[in-house]
Order: sequence, then C-alpha cells, then structure tokens
Amino acid sequence: LNLPQFVQLMETFVGEGVSLPAVKRLIAFIKEEYKQTEEEKMEQLEKLHHISCLEQRKLLLEALFEKWDNNASGFLDLEEVDAVLSTFKEGMEKEALRKAKQHLCSCYPQLSRVRKLSPKAFQAFLELVASEVTGDENEAIDNLVEFLTRNVERSPTECLQSLTRRKWLHSIQQAAETSGASMEPVYKAVFKALSQDAEAHGDNKKISAYIALLEENQVSPERGQILLHYVACTADDAPYVLNQILYRDMKGVSFAAVEEGKPIHVPRVQLHGNIHFWNYDRPVEERKGSLLVLPLHDARWRVFGILGLDTIRDQGEKTIFLTQEISFYQGVSHAFSKAYHHICTLENILQMTVAALEWLYPRTPSIHTVTTYLVEPGKDKTCEYTLRKVISTDNTGQKEIHSSSVPLLRKESLSRDYLFKCIDSSEVIHTSVCGEYHIAVPLRDLSGQALGIFDIGTGHHQKLPPHEHKDLQKMLKMAQAACSEILKISSDEREPTYVLEAEHVANLRHTGILFYRLMLQDLRECV
Repeated sequence: LNLPQFVQLMETFVGEGVSLPAVKRLIAFIKEEYKQTEEEKMEQLEKLHHISCLEQRKLLLEALFEKWDNNASGFLDLEEVDAVLSTFKEGMEKEALRKAKQHLCSCYPQLSRVRKLSPKAFQAFLELVASEVTGDENEAIDNLVEFLTRNVERSPTECLQSLTRRKWLHSIQQAAETSGASMEPVYKAVFKALSQDAEAHGDNKKISAYIALLEENQVSPERGQILLHYVACTADDAPYVLNQILYRDMKGVSFAAVEEGKPIHVPRVQLHGNIHFWNYDRPVEERKGSLLVLPLHDARWRVFGILGLDTIRDQGEKTIFLTQEISFYQGVSHAFSKAYHHICTLENILQMTVAALEWLYPRTPSIHTVTTYLVEPGKDKTCEYTLRKVISTDNTGQKEIHSSSVPLLRKESLSRDYLFKCIDSSEVIHTSVCGEYHIAVPLRDLSGQALGIFDIGTGHHQKLPPHEHKDLQKMLKMAQAACSEILKISSDEREPTYVLEAEHVANLRHTGILFYRLMLQDLRECV
C-alpha cells in the first residue's frame, strides 16, 4: 500500500461520523500490533533499491540518447551506433554486439526496414549488449554509457539549440495531454514549434506547413484506393489548403513520401516539374522555394499521413532547408505522431465508455447519474493533475459529451474531493455529498494508476439492489478490460487482435464493439 491507499483503507474501515478518540485508539492499536520482521524489512529495502536503480538507469540512458540526438529528431541511426559500439573495448566485444543486435531485431522487427532506434529501442539495445558482455551487467551499462558519452562531443551552442528544440517538442505532447481529446491544440503547437525553429535556427525563413492524413477514397475510387486529406495548416494558407484532397493521379511528391516512408526534399520547386501548387492565385514566376514532405509513422512504422513544409512565401535568398532543420522537422513529425495517437487512444477509451454506459443504463434504474472524467497533468508545479469532465448520463439514458469543459482543480472543488482521493489511491471510494450517495471508481492504466474515473450517483440509495450491483460490477470489469486492451495496442508495436467479424470491417474497428466482445467472451467462460 502507498500512503493514499493506506489512508483510504483506514477511512473506509472507521466509516463516516466516527469520533476522534476512536480514531486515536485505532492508530495506537496499529502502532502497537503492526510488526515487521527483519527479513521483510530487508526484502522491502532491496525492492526499493532495485526500483531506484532501474529508474536511475532509465534517466541515464535517456540523457545519453538526447546527447546523441542533437537535432531532436527522435531517433538514432542504428548503423552509426553499431559502428561506434564495435570499437568498445578495442573491438573485443564484437560477438556480444552481434548477438545483442540479432536479439534486438527479433524484438523490434521494423528495424530490419527502417534502421532507426527510438529511445525505447536504444535503451533495450544497450541493455542487451550489457547482458552479453562478460562481467557484472550494471557495471557494463556504466562502461557503455561512459564510452558512448566520450564518443560524441557537442558545443555549448549545439547543446542550447538542442535544449530549446526539446522544449518546443514537449509543448506538442503537453497540448495532447491537456486538450480534452481535441486535435486543435496539437495542430497549433506543431505549427508554433515549426515557426519558432524557422525563426531561431533557420535564418528566419517564412514557412508554410500542413498536415494531411491518409483516408480511404470512397468518393472517387477510380482515382486510387487512398487519398490525402489536408486537416490542418498554417493560418495564411488556410484559404487554399485546408480540407483539400490530394488524389494519386494529381501532381505532387506526397504519395512518393508515403510509399517510400522517407522524407522527400525538393530544394527548388520551380525546377522540379511535378509539384502541386494549391494557391492558384500566386503567379507562376513567384512559385519558387524549397519543399519538404515528411511521412508520419505510427508505432509499427506504418505511414498514416504527411507533414509538409515549404518556403514558397519567402522571397529571400536562403530558402533551402538545411540538414539540421530537416532532422528537427523529423522530430516534430515524430512528436506529432505520438500526440495524435495519444488522442486516438483517448477517443477509443471514450467510445468504449459510451458503449459501456449504454449497456448499463437499462439494467440499473437506481443509478441516477454517471459522470466520466479524464485525468490531465497540471499546467504548473502548484497543480499535479486536473480532472476534465468528458461524458455525463442521467437516469433517462440521456448522455452529453463535454468537448470543452473546464478542468477541475482540487483546491477549487472541495465538495468533490472524493474524486481526487479516488485518483490518488486508485481505489473505489464510497461517500455522500449533500445527502446524495456516490461511488467513485477509477479506470486504470497498465501500471495501475488512475487515468480516468466514473462518478456514479445513486441518489438516496446507499446500496444498490443486488442484481443492479452485480450488473454494475460486470460493466466496470469489462470497461477496465477493454481499456487495458486499448492501451496495450497503442503502446505495443504489435498488431491488434480482432475476434468478432465486425471488428475486421473498415471503419468499424471501434472500441464500442470491443466492449461487447469482452462481455460476450466473459459470458462464454461462465457457461
């Protein structure tokens, strides 16, 4: 038990309205009776030491990755890292390196195609090398980190540039985590990061930027099975670019970037001959500049869209994108991909929640309201997290989706402090507020921490009828199972498993079906 869980356990045990002397007697009793053997104490200390070592190693390897990834691209070249490691201990550990690399490629199959190391894969690679070399593994990790640190030198200017760029990239992820599952703040953060970098590190270029996502072509399939839908762009380009559709039979290099899975840089668009210009009002003689198209990859390195940039609006001399700029723009595309899929995951969880609430409503007439909240990180150090209301339902079955609700702060929501206690302890809370009874139930992530909460209002019913309580428990169990499966799919680099036929159909792979599939599987196991 952690501290919040222990406090919650004690509060539940003593119940409401207990006298202070009774609480003091309970505390004295626990102090007197709770005994920890020396063996238990040592086991606990060893466990804490192990967790601390793993956390320190993670931070150490993250810092090393960032030092190597100077332009904040989000990836390291596998061959470059491999070439440096081959000189470790004057080349005496080449066999260990070969085995580690072989094992790494079996864990990350896409490495055989893309040859890029993410921070997670980089850490796994070094840990595999350390496990293969002779001697203590922890000592081997320390030696590898020291060796790789010596092999990369950065000037103070380069370090400052890298630090600044990482702050901009972090703002993209922060926008995703505090947006209430909306993409608009993420688009704004992406374009702001690009324009800031163009100004600070790109000779003050005037850039246009746009994001297009791959979609199934249902309108004109004779023009290709898929199309690129331009869903966001910089403000000046919105009249010409926003919501445009690029088909395969149109001019352009975007589909080449999609198919090759690699960035395409056209230094001088006026000399290329196969560029699609959205702004037809711009005179032909002014259609000059540089174009960069970056494919957007998901966790399994499948392309799902493009991030495009050009300098056609810039009439200056230095309009060609430099290598260090292109590397950073790759970092932006990677940051956008993470943010985009974070929001897709939240949308899937919300869709699953709607299905769960629809299943629950006709079976539990004693439940008056169910309000669903998502946990979001606080925007400053004074607030660890906030709660954003996303879905509410009443006893008529009416549900409301709250797309722009104001996040709840703990200090401003004293009457709903039970919600924050539920998040702190990640345990179920039973309480009454102004004579109305509530059950707060956490929806947990894969580590057991609460990522959301069901606030179930039962009015004046302190307890639900047995059959309603059973159905509520079943719904909560299936909702948690579905949530865990959604999170595993989004965090893993594995293909999702579909069981029901409807889950295989395009546009029907939604998580409402997942909830009912898990309910069906549970029913089969009970029969």
